[in-house]
Amino acid sequence: MGVLIDGSWHDEEFVDEIRRSGEFVRSESTFREWITPDGSSGLAAEPGRYHLYAALGCPWSHRVLIFRVLKKLQNAVTVTFALPVMREQGWTFEDNFKFPDCGRDQVNGFHHLHQAYTATDPHFSGKVTVPALWDRKTGRIINNESSDIIRMFNSAFAGIAGDDTDFYQPPLRAEIDRINDQIHRTVNEGVYRCGLARSQAAYDTAYEALFETLEEFDARLGRQRYLLGRHLTEADWRLFPTLVRFDVAYHPLFKCNKRRIADFPNLVNYMRELYQVPGIAATVKPRYYVLSYWSQRRLNPTGIIPKGTPVDFSVEHDRWRVAA
Repeated sequence: MGVLIDGSWHDEEFVDEIRRSGEFVRSESTFREWITPDGSSGLAAEPGRYHLYAALGCPWSHRVLIFRVLKKLQNAVTVTFALPVMREQGWTFEDNFKFPDCGRDQVNGFHHLHQAYTATDPHFSGKVTVPALWDRKTGRIINNESSDIIRMFNSAFAGIAGDDTDFYQPPLRAEIDRINDQIHRTVNEGVYRCGLARSQAAYDTAYEALFETLEEFDARLGRQRYLLGRHLTEADWRLFPTLVRFDVAYHPLFKCNKRRIADFPNLVNYMRELYQVPGIAATVKPRYYVLSYWSQRRLNPTGIIPKGTPVDFSVEHDRWRVAA
């Protein structure tokens, strides 16, 4: 994956994320500035001002791309996609006929994402991650925390966004936050805590928590349409990116192999329903998930990439049977 140390790139792992117990614990995001509708934060919501650096294989990028589509912000917030296969200097922007969705950075001309980090902070030390939201006006990354960015896309761009649906409605926020926390700890991060564990005990703990939550959610979705009943909320969209990657990456490569999502009758149909929401299918790239995860040598030392991509999200779902 590689890291920056005092602004210099090093092709090595970020060891601070592995505890003595062997548990993987993700480092905190560094840039956490906030966009507000009136600019009172110092950053105003303006069409064309912000640019997103993203990767179609990354689940954290995916949730941001979903909100960009849901809120119809495609014309207001531009995006550059990194190649799905990690290069020696990390996320890379270049033209490649195999990956027509990706290309050169037309905003700053960065070849590698780490250049955006050092342009923001010449002495930056830490991981270089997507998504990263760039402010054209001040020439810096203002936020690289996906949970912040989706909230800003949801509410800060009122009058600019083409859809005013609120996925974080005030009456539901306490319950959304509670479920978000469970999803983040045991599912979004849970798969990584399985795949990147350095001890059997750390892996076993993460594995049990992951499948306990998936089984709980499958039962919940047998009784109601969405995680919060009849309301499609931020919580659903935070779960979705992990679900669509599960069977091609996390189940086989991260040793999350108790059951596939395809084996959960309610979760699989729920996933298909979300996939079939207008605009969402274009954000889902299963082959990129195979390439992105299986090309990482620390996870797959042989470098052999599976030829198959055994998922089909376009199959008709049955969620009509659950009362909305």
